[in-house]
Amino acid sequence: MTKVIVLPGLTLNKVTDDDIERIRASGGPGTEVVVCNFAENPDHAKQEAADADVILGIVPPELFAAAPKLRWVQSISSGVDSFMYPEFINNPVVLTSEKGLVGEHLADHGFGLLLMLTRQLASARDLGPDAWNHRPALRAQEIELTGATMAIIGLGGTGRAMARRALAFGMNIVAIDRDTVAPMDGVTLHVRSDHLHEILSQADVVSICCPLTTKTDKLINASTIAQMKEGALLINVTRGEVIDEDDVVAALKSGHIRGAGLDVAPREPLPPDSELWTLENVVMTPHTAGASQFRAGRNLDRFVENLQKFVNNEPLDGVIDKTLGY
Repeated sequence: MTKVIVLPGLTLNKVTDDDIERIRASGGPGTEVVVCNFAENPDHAKQEAADADVILGIVPPELFAAAPKLRWVQSISSGVDSFMYPEFINNPVVLTSEKGLVGEHLADHGFGLLLMLTRQLASARDLGPDAWNHRPALRAQEIELTGATMAIIGLGGTGRAMARRALAFGMNIVAIDRDTVAPMDGVTLHVRSDHLHEILSQADVVSICCPLTTKTDKLINASTIAQMKEGALLINVTRGEVIDEDDVVAALKSGHIRGAGLDVAPREPLPPDSELWTLENVVMTPHTAGASQFRAGRNLDRFVENLQKFVNNEPLDGVIDKTLGY
């Protein structure tokens, strides 16, 4: 018998009876499925987790401590930095995630932020009716992306989706990844971080598409910004902590970075006193790039398929290397 706990959250806010039945059928005869709201009733969740084999959701340390039988967790977030606490990392419990499933909508959002900057869409919106009096100034700032170079940091699901969109806009693409990932037509791929300077120096647009790890924390700082082409644009829809806030603000104020489109911030929620709110060359959204009408269904589909593999002792999809953090 397998006991499955489902913990709804921001990206899986509703679990239907049909969803529960799919999970139960995938787990086979005797599979027990319990839905708990940890935020509203943590004691109930911890009580149910005491004999749970599998959890679908986010597992904070206090819940993990209450689940001694746990063997596998599938996260309902694409980034898994919230799981990187010692007790979880050093435990043999398997972690899977949505990795590879969220790139399309993150890339949609990333390109939306980029176009807000290059086509002065945010400025025109903010000016309202007065925009007609600023047509020459707006036009003077607009950029066509054809022939521009995008540097993609992290050629996983999000990076590849960004690359597909950039190719459609006629851009040149260079990318870097610490792993030997599959090549991609139209993308010049570098492996290992010692090539970071090379791709930054070429880029008109730098797109951050990597997870947050000890290696990527504050990766975009004064030193790496200095390697960027003067006037480059910065786009980030994955993890805010990959940028150093003070260093990016300084570069935006000096014009070394021409503009930034940020869905994620180094501090969340970003406090009102952050200078990022006051800079005219910054457009921001409140960590909403992860939204899609397809997201919950894709994650549930993976979970249902993985559960069948789990009970049959087969390899799971979307496994996280807990020592690397992705």
